[in-house]
Amino acid sequence: MSISHLPAWRVVWATIRFRPGFWLLNFLSMMVLMLGLQVPGLVMRQFFNTLSGSAPAELGLWTLIAFLLVSEVIRISSILGLILTHVPFWVHSMTLLRRNLLKHILRRPGASALPDSPGEATSRFRGDVFEIPLFALWLNDLMGLILFSIIAIVIMVRISPVITMVAIVPFVAVGLISSAASRKVEHYRRESRKHTGIVTGFIGELFGAAQAIKVASAEGDVIAHFRTLNQKRRAVAIKDVLFNEFLHSIFRNTAAIGTGVILILAGRAMQQGTFTVGDFALFVFYLDFIGELTAFMGLLVARYRQIGVSVERMQRLMEGAAPEALIQPDPIFLSEEAVNGVPTTPALESLPLQSLLARNLSYTFPGATKGIRNISLNLRRGSFTVITGMNGSGKTTLLRVLLGLLSRDSGEILWNGERVDAPGDFFTPPRTAYTAQIPRLFSDTLENNILMGRPAEKEQLWNALHAAVMDSDIAAFEHGLDTLVGPKGVKLSGGQIQRTAAARMFVREPDLLVFDDLSSALDVQTERTLWDRVFEKEGNTCLVVSHRKAALRRADQIIVLKDGKVESQGTLEELLTSCSEFRKIWFGVDKEAPNIAGWSQQDTIGFAKLHG
Repeated sequence: MSISHLPAWRVVWATIRFRPGFWLLNFLSMMVLMLGLQVPGLVMRQFFNTLSGSAPAELGLWTLIAFLLVSEVIRISSILGLILTHVPFWVHSMTLLRRNLLKHILRRPGASALPDSPGEATSRFRGDVFEIPLFALWLNDLMGLILFSIIAIVIMVRISPVITMVAIVPFVAVGLISSAASRKVEHYRRESRKHTGIVTGFIGELFGAAQAIKVASAEGDVIAHFRTLNQKRRAVAIKDVLFNEFLHSIFRNTAAIGTGVILILAGRAMQQGTFTVGDFALFVFYLDFIGELTAFMGLLVARYRQIGVSVERMQRLMEGAAPEALIQPDPIFLSEEAVNGVPTTPALESLPLQSLLARNLSYTFPGATKGIRNISLNLRRGSFTVITGMNGSGKTTLLRVLLGLLSRDSGEILWNGERVDAPGDFFTPPRTAYTAQIPRLFSDTLENNILMGRPAEKEQLWNALHAAVMDSDIAAFEHGLDTLVGPKGVKLSGGQIQRTAAARMFVREPDLLVFDDLSSALDVQTERTLWDRVFEKEGNTCLVVSHRKAALRRADQIIVLKDGKVESQGTLEELLTSCSEFRKIWFGVDKEAPNIAGWSQQDTIGFAKLHG
């Protein structure tokens, strides 16, 4: 399916409209600067004409000096205006584009992978976003140079139409070359961005897998692969830079060609008295700016092509969003005070959880047959529900579909009897908190990993740590809550990582706690303590993926999955009696489960307690 892309000009125009005041003031500053730069050339013409005796002195030396001083004041003032408007416009526009990119990435189903690698995504937030507001500001530079050049050409034509026309011909030729080369510029920029993203992504993965690389003694192979990726990136980057520099050198050298033409033609004109030394100095002065205009126009044509590539790359990252979503003019917050004023926790529009009902949930992974089919479950407030099953039975997939981290193919979800159409938006704190099978910690302090920007009282934070059985660990850490956990929590044990993630859930005080194999790295006593503390708070409702006996014993209901479908459902006692798949989980696949034919329920439960 083809994706509709915004044309580059619409994105540039949207950034201008987002902060029109800064852009207009920048435009006016540039116009004043270019008008002021006319003065030195005209003063220089008058000075050389007076010095050579080519014309009677109309202005005195001090008058000329006064003109130069006034033009310098205008130049400095306008440059200050450019600086004061350039930076805010640039920062605000980049922030808007990055905000919209991040906004729609976060709206994707949480378990859906990005269309490209994290490195590619990083390069789009960095390099691609950088190009667009810069181009909008360069339009002002272009219009300033056009204004200057129009005035210059009018004055030059009044002095000598023939010399003016012949001197400008090379600039027209260069403009045609620039237009013809624009597609090549686009190609080289696309390849350069692509390989830069690959290298950036590899660096990120390299830091995340440092421990695995050391264990496998694969440092040499990893470095060799990194060198190969970097060589490919270097090759395409060199082509990109060299081609742009080649074009730029042609643009720049056009002024020298024009000066040479003037030298050839000016000699005879000077002999005839129709061209003066001052005229020659003024022409050379003007041609430098006209050459700058030609070079800049060529640069902007190339950059416009490159911006088209950047817009396509950013919209690919926003897969599924409307094209206009990239330039949606939403509020941005650039100061700490503004950020602190943004509400972090949405108000609940529905009543606290009384019941959660899912009917016939189905999902199939793209390009595969695996998934879940027609699964239903019913949770009541204060209940403890465990989903269990062998590896690959669909336990994690079920949680992700229920919470909207994967978009369900069919089925419905009801919260207190009300249909939930967008579970990904609905099942968030304070309604629901979720801890994945492998929790994600960031290279920050323990406290920041738990709060994740959420304001909380110290008592509330310590209550969450107590519920997660993390309070004794904090006391053992040298820096307590200010302890840096390292990338992905590498400085913590597996159990501490899981309990930190649990504390992150508890501090948000959600109605529904969803754990995906939370206790897999916990010892039996710690796990038992954790579940005891969870249910110290009345009304806590838990949905847990687990095969651990501490969780299964506590469960009000157990749902057994097999091959993506519900194999059986009931209490521990009922499933031990009726479900062979559950007995494999309880006793272990490698152990021989008892033949319970003819046993009473008490016999089965007694045997389970003896061997479980």
